Amino acid sequence: MAVFNFSAGPSMLADEVKLEAQREFLNCVNSGMSITEMSHRSKPYEKIHNESISLLRELMNIGDEFEVLLLQGGASQQFDAIPLNLLVNKGRADYIITGNFASKAFQEAQKFGDVSIAASSKDRNFAYIPNVDSINFRSDLDYIHFTYNNTIFGTKFTNLPKTSTTLVSDISSIILSENIEVNKFGLLYAGAQKNIGPSGLTVVIVRKDLIGTCLPICPTMLKYSVQTENNSLYNTPPCFSIYMATLTFRWIKKLGGVDAINKINKYKAGLLYDFIDNSKFYKNPVDIADRSLMNVPFTTPSAELDAQFVKGAESLGLLSLKGHRSVGGMRASIYNAMPIEGVKTLISYMEKFELSQK
Repeated sequence: MAVFNFSAGPSMLADEVKLEAQREFLNCVNSGMSITEMSHRSKPYEKIHNESISLLRELMNIGDEFEVLLLQGGASQQFDAIPLNLLVNKGRADYIITGNFASKAFQEAQKFGDVSIAASSKDRNFAYIPNVDSINFRSDLDYIHFTYNNTIFGTKFTNLPKTSTTLVSDISSIILSENIEVNKFGLLYAGAQKNIGPSGLTVVIVRKDLIGTCLPICPTMLKYSVQTENNSLYNTPPCFSIYMATLTFRWIKKLGGVDAINKINKYKAGLLYDFIDNSKFYKNPVDIADRSLMNVPFTTPSAELDAQFVKGAESLGLLSLKGHRSVGGMRASIYNAMPIEGVKTLISYMEKFELSQK
């Protein structure tokens, strides 16, 4: 029985990536060692590390005015690192609150400066994205922060705020799934465990002019300047996660890059949304214009049926479909590595389950 993991993270990895890791596990890059025992100061690892950065630069079209950092701590650690590094000139930042992680980022940033909520979609349980053209941001800000794609609530930004203020965004659940105009941001960050690889790696893409100053209380490990000066090797990095990311980057490049995988993602999401929209049994709560391509929440007519649906899905190898407790229902996370077959199998089950209730 084929198993399809619809978890919001850690998520599926491409079979090709896993098989390559298996093939090299005892002898990584002809070193005679496994990546899990290789020194991060060794030449074989240095090659992997630098290839990972180079491939990500190529896939995302990251210019020379940016540094690419391969860090630890997850996106959640960046909730603190960002204000500690960036709240240095005005001491002020505005946050757009569109879900759980945006809220957490705001709560952490409040500890370090004058941080305010510029807009929020909490009034409708985060089922939409605020109109960025109508947001009145404060003046004299160090940055504006938003979460590009909201994993729990299944929404995403389709327009960027029109402002001269530095933009900062959490792109954990959207990175490499579609093209992002990196040069319109000051800083982008992402946990790896959705579209890149296993948990443990956090990618930070930061404009060079934002590096070098930080709040006096900023810990050494969280200083972007320290990580830049040491090529993200100030201490032992998450070597295995970086190696797996490198394999994933190679896989995406082989497929044709981000443009090619975005076409697949649009097709997958289109299949699932079309089925839901044409059903009188299933509902998606998100405003159509703000729907995520990566995370699709949906419900049946009752919580009892939702529970039956999840149980039946698990028996068929359709795993991790239970929705987040703040939303309920189900959520299908269909990241880059989720094959079209997985989405079609889910839809087939949804159709059979609906018919079984009539």
